[in-house]
Amino acid sequence: MKVLLLSNNPARASFKQRFAVYFDILKQNGIDVTVTQNKSGFFRKKKIFKAALNYDCVILHKKGLNPIDAFLLRKYSKKIIYNYDDAVMFKDSNPEKYSASHYLPFKRSVKACDIVLTGSQYLADFARELGAKVKVLPLGLETDKYYIPNIKKDDGNIRLVWIGSETTLRYLEQIKNVLESLGKKYDNLKLRIIGDTFFDLENMEVEKCKWQMDKRSQYLCECDIGLAPLPNDRFSNGKCSFKVLEYGAAKLPVVASPVGTNSSHLIDTKTGFLAETLEQWGDSLTKLIEDETMRNEMGEAGYNVAQEHSIEKIGTKLALFLKEQIG
Repeated sequence: MKVLLLSNNPARASFKQRFAVYFDILKQNGIDVTVTQNKSGFFRKKKIFKAALNYDCVILHKKGLNPIDAFLLRKYSKKIIYNYDDAVMFKDSNPEKYSASHYLPFKRSVKACDIVLTGSQYLADFARELGAKVKVLPLGLETDKYYIPNIKKDDGNIRLVWIGSETTLRYLEQIKNVLESLGKKYDNLKLRIIGDTFFDLENMEVEKCKWQMDKRSQYLCECDIGLAPLPNDRFSNGKCSFKVLEYGAAKLPVVASPVGTNSSHLIDTKTGFLAETLEQWGDSLTKLIEDETMRNEMGEAGYNVAQEHSIEKIGTKLALFLKEQIG
C-alpha cells in the first residue's frame, strides 16, 4: 500500500508527533509512506497533486486548501484523509471571533476529503458539523524514553516542572501568582522550566533547562510535580497536547487545566488534579507538595495511563485505520 503524505512543514514537531514516529510501524504493516512538502506556485502544486495518481491514498496534514488546490487534489486522488490536531478553524490570537481566513480553508479541506482524522472528540465535532466521516486517534509518545529510575536529587527540594515551547510559555505565566505564593510558603520549592525561553520568580528559584532531546528524560525525572496550565478558549480546547502524558511517562503527578486533551489524559484525583481556578491550582499543588506518598502513588498511576498511549499501540491503530480506508 502506498500513501502520499502532504505537509506544509515536515520538520515541525507536530508532524513528527502525528506521523513520523509511526513510519517504521506502518512499514512493518505493509504501508509505504512518501512525504512531500506543499509548494507555492500553481504548476509546482499541480505536479505534486498529479503525483497522487500513483498512490492508494493521500493524507493532508493540517493544510487548509484554497479552491484550486481542493479541485486538483480531489481530481487526482483515489482517497483523501484530512488530518488536523489543532483548532485550525480559529485564529489563535482571537479564537472567539469568526475568521474567514481560517474557517473557509478548513471547511474546504473537510469537504474535499473522504474522511477526517483528528486527535480529540472536540476537534472531531467541527468536521461532523460539515457532514464528514471522522476517526478520532490520540497522539502517541515514545513512553520507553522517559522514565529513569533513582535519578531524583537528594537535596531536600521539591521541583515543579513545566516543559514547552516559546509560544506556549505564556500559559505557564497564567499561574505566576500561585507560584509566587507557594514560594513564600515553602522555602524548599523550585520551578524547573524546560524549553527555549524562560522567566524569573521573586519568591522561588527557577531552574532554566534548555530543551534537548537527549536530556529531556533526565530533566523531567529529576522533578516531582508536572504543570500543564492552559487558557479556556476555543483554540486551546482544540490542543492535542501530550504534556500530561509526558509527565506521566516520567512518573510525575500532574496539575493541569481541564482544557483540551488534558481532561482525557489526566484522571482527576488519581494521576493528578484538574484545576480550573487559581485557588484550585494553589490547593492542588499544596496537597502534592505536602504529601510525598500521594506524589508517588499518582506518579505510578500516571505512568500506567501513559503506557496506553505508546507509539506501538497508537501506531498499530493508525496502520489498521489506513488499511481499512485503502481497502
